[in-house]
Amino acid sequence: MRKTVVKLSSLSKKFFMAFAGLFLISFLVVHLGINLFILPITADHELIFADAVHFMTTNPLIKVMEVVLFGGLLLHAILGIILQLQNWNARPVGYKVSQKSQVYSPFTRFMIHTGVIIFLFLIIHFMNFYFVKLGWTDPPQGVYPIAGQHDFYNMALNLFANPTYCILYIVLILGLGFHLHHAFQSAFQSLGLNHPTYTPVIKVVGTIYSVLVTLGFISIPLYFLFA
Repeated sequence: MRKTVVKLSSLSKKFFMAFAGLFLISFLVVHLGINLFILPITADHELIFADAVHFMTTNPLIKVMEVVLFGGLLLHAILGIILQLQNWNARPVGYKVSQKSQVYSPFTRFMIHTGVIIFLFLIIHFMNFYFVKLGWTDPPQGVYPIAGQHDFYNMALNLFANPTYCILYIVLILGLGFHLHHAFQSAFQSLGLNHPTYTPVIKVVGTIYSVLVTLGFISIPLYFLFA
């Protein structure tokens, strides 16, 4: 009976972790869409970026979703750590895949490591942008508010003007890409969507998604390094 309870508890953790993960995956698309307007992809890209950031930082509904986002991020991270610790305790000899239905790839065993990389990226990102928005840290020297709003566009330009930051950003985003590659397909399996017919499709979509998101984010520092 106790083993059954533990098993159900583990399945519940995986379900909620997957649900939170898919929510975060959806958010990344929105975040990337806004960030790409840092680049001169249109004549009025700076204005589009500023308008999008203004909407994301002032709209009441977005503020509510922001709380949900942080809740999902925290839930995903905590459950991921708990499940990894349980996995280590259950398999002292090392990681093994005993069920054919389990999603496995070379990325699987490194999920906790890439998760740590993402955590480091979030710390840097929050210190440079979100904490400035909250007033916890000051904006970079020479970057001043415009019409009472923080100038996040020039904050980004200021950061990407530093080659060291660009290289660090690329390395951290690569870690995110590796994490997403396995997380996408694993999330659907944890939600019970595992079938010989459409699981291969999910894997292909997950690969395409992770590659495009990774290349999208990396294109920004690459532009400032080589353009």
